[in-house]
Amino acid sequence: MSTLNSQAHPPLAGPTPAYPRGHNEGKPPHTPLRPLWLCRADGQVWPCGEARLRLRAEFENNPTGLTIYLAGMYYEATRDLYRLNPHDGPSPNDLYARFVGWGPYRRPAVDAPGTDGSS
Repeated sequence: MSTLNSQAHPPLAGPTPAYPRGHNEGKPPHTPLRPLWLCRADGQVWPCGEARLRLRAEFENNPTGLTIYLAGMYYEATRDLYRLNPHDGPSPNDLYARFVGWGPYRRPAVDAPGTDGSS
């Protein structure tokens, strides 16, 4: 084993998957079951459709907070899923789309040609 590998420390843990908070009493919440990142309530890949709806509602007035939370979950899921299956894990693009890409609408950095009203 090389010196570099023996000295490398694993990254620190990111945020805990505590959202969405609201759920029906007596039923499991739509939070992720780690390290598989499946929904506790319906077994779908997390965030499932119900979790996405609840996250949007919970962060309705804080889209930046939702984006930061989803980016943290993306980091945690990438870490867990690649530890479970380092050779056949999901691609970074797929994980990005699953965790961050569906989040709050963000305007493009540059307006598309012809949308500035000069046409």
